[in-house]
Amino acid sequence: MRISGVVVAVWLLIGVAAAIQRGELTARPGSCTTVATVATVIVAGPLNFLGVDPHVGCTTPRPSSEA
Repeated sequence: MRISGVVVAVWLLIGVAAAIQRGELTARPGSCTTVATVATVIVAGPLNFLGVDPHVGCTTPRPSSEA
């Protein structure tokens, strides 16, 4: 159990390093797409260095225009 926790922590640290290297963390998150892409890059971890290029598109719900 302890080894798996260490593996997960190292995996996520590598993902953070990949996000920093790509410049994903330098800009302020301005949209749902930016936040989702940064999270996906971090979760993808070492796969980023194997050529995986995760980009996520999303939209936030808008208020209805009912009067």
